[in-house]
Amino acid sequence: MISLNMSAVNIIVGSQMGSAEYVAEQLCDELNNQGISAELHDQPDLSDIDQRNTIWLICTSTYGAGDYPENLLPFVEQLNQQTDLSAVKYSVVGLGDTSYDTYNLAARNINTLMASKHAVCIAPRLELNILDEALPEDTALEWLDSWIEKTQLK
Repeated sequence: MISLNMSAVNIIVGSQMGSAEYVAEQLCDELNNQGISAELHDQPDLSDIDQRNTIWLICTSTYGAGDYPENLLPFVEQLNQQTDLSAVKYSVVGLGDTSYDTYNLAARNINTLMASKHAVCIAPRLELNILDEALPEDTALEWLDSWIEKTQLK
């Protein structure tokens, strides 16, 4: 296991219709309830988000034909202008609808973008299908304990 020595989680939200924001809020609340400092960024700005001593948990839906949600576009543009994000440790949670051939494309694309900027992915991407019987936030909360263990936050 990688020793991360992280002390906080910055949850970066990309949400068009509110589903990803709701999942992110639930994850943030649960992390804080477990004594892990977590902050939600629903209008993410790179200059406001610590790149060291933290883990970025990017929680995004896919909009339209595989696009990023509108609130995430300025952040993605800021990321595109970076050359080295090697100090950033991150994970991605994607929400999508498997009836579309662009299922979770925004989550996959931001994962690829982060990797191309040398950021370190510390846990496999979680892809949530909004068509599943379980609510996306319930599935995400079930996943959270294993994610906390992988990231050694507790």
